[in-house]
Amino acid sequence: MENTFTRRNWLKSAAALGAGLPLSIALAEELMAAPVSRAEKLHGVFRPGKLIRLGSNENPYGPSARAREAIKASITEHNRYSFAESQEFKKVLAEKEGVSPDYILLGAGSGELLALAGMSLGIEGGSVLSAFPTFRTLMEFAVKFNARWDKVDLDETLTHNLEAMAAAVKPDTKIIFVVNPNNPTGTIVEPARLKSFSEEMARKAIVYSDEAYLEFLEPSQQHSMVDLVRKGHNVIVSRTFSKIYGLAGLRLGYLVAKPDILQKFAKYQPGTIINQPVLAAANASLGDTEFMSYTRKKNAEARDYFCKYLDSKKWFYGKSHANVVLFPAPKAGKTILEETEKRGFQIRIWDYQDREWCRVSIGTLDEMKAFTKAFDEVIA
Repeated sequence: MENTFTRRNWLKSAAALGAGLPLSIALAEELMAAPVSRAEKLHGVFRPGKLIRLGSNENPYGPSARAREAIKASITEHNRYSFAESQEFKKVLAEKEGVSPDYILLGAGSGELLALAGMSLGIEGGSVLSAFPTFRTLMEFAVKFNARWDKVDLDETLTHNLEAMAAAVKPDTKIIFVVNPNNPTGTIVEPARLKSFSEEMARKAIVYSDEAYLEFLEPSQQHSMVDLVRKGHNVIVSRTFSKIYGLAGLRLGYLVAKPDILQKFAKYQPGTIINQPVLAAANASLGDTEFMSYTRKKNAEARDYFCKYLDSKKWFYGKSHANVVLFPAPKAGKTILEETEKRGFQIRIWDYQDREWCRVSIGTLDEMKAFTKAFDEVIA
């Protein structure tokens, strides 16, 4: 019996190592760009052409001047692997988060790290639990590898329904995934409630707190769950340099978690070497509080403008604290995608509760003014 069990597990691991891992980054990128609605399946996602991109929650102001200078200065090292530099940067992040370096795992964007979590837990079977709609990569990856995705609808304000999520935890739940602020809504959970929920749920499963958009909040409002990691709870915190730091095209993210959790994920990581330019840019960006404040202010101005536009239409939307807003589509989603694209804009359409929703990323103020003018034409 012992030999049979060992062989089965070996075969399962071998299948993942032989087939899954070489595809993990490519599959993660594919899932991140996959359609999230019937309209997008019909129309396509991220089609070629020069469009104002209001569909990827990118930072239209980045990278910062400091990051650009750091990239230029690093060019003499671009012929070298970044083994030492990666280890040094882990120390920088560890100091920032108040943990030791073995609590940090780097990845080619948080997308790769979400994929690793989904893969390593999905192989075990069981279920992954999340609110819906939310950022889907971890759950979709887990499903591809053997898990079940248990979804809990957002509440009437398009915010995580923590009580319903707690009630949905099952004996085979492996991970509870929370994005705060959430994508695609930009809504947030009150910090004390989220902390209490995470502490309680971490006794039953791993709680994964995706904080990709946390820096869009004012510093006094940025309540990370990393303190729970420091206290030894089964909590994972993920961060990215793609959003407020404006480095989406260079790909860098990291996890903060107990070493035993990270070791489990890392064994499925396909030899990722973080590139020299992004390490230099990220290092420079971390201390650039002036650029972060500038981005935060500009994003809030443009978001407020767009929300006032939605208010003028008397349209419902989630109260966003990030760089994205979700509201019910006032017209057929496929038509909206086609007509906004004709006018030079790219947005997303989501399916949720048997209807279509527009997800619009916040661009510059000028871009949002141009978009609202174009959108009036689309819905006329």
